[in-house]
Amino acid sequence: QVQLVESGGGSVQTGGSLRLSCVVSGFTSRPVCMGWFRQAPGKEREELARSDSYGNTNVAASVQARFTVSRVNGENTLYLEMNSLKPEDTAMYYCATDGRASIYYQYCHFEYWGQGTQVTVSS
Repeated sequence: QVQLVESGGGSVQTGGSLRLSCVVSGFTSRPVCMGWFRQAPGKEREELARSDSYGNTNVAASVQARFTVSRVNGENTLYLEMNSLKPEDTAMYYCATDGRASIYYQYCHFEYWGQGTQVTVSS
């Protein structure tokens, strides 16, 4: 059974930091392609970062200066370090996975999604 469990969300003030974690289970392959997304009320889902089996990562230009993605080597655990948070970062943050290993992040197709963790940034 595929499971994605996100944690680390919460409420912070402007300028604060949070570290989100995502653990994927249920796949025999590791590490699989994983990514972080967010969706604010009334807005479209936005991709933030992705990470592949080879240790390659990509972070969206819109958050690149403030967000860092990392993962435990060889494991299906992905982190999103968020610094200098702004009220516009308020959203539900989701982890997703392709479920496949041995592919580059450009070719990830995210089919499995977590329940999300809420991030709220107050001014």
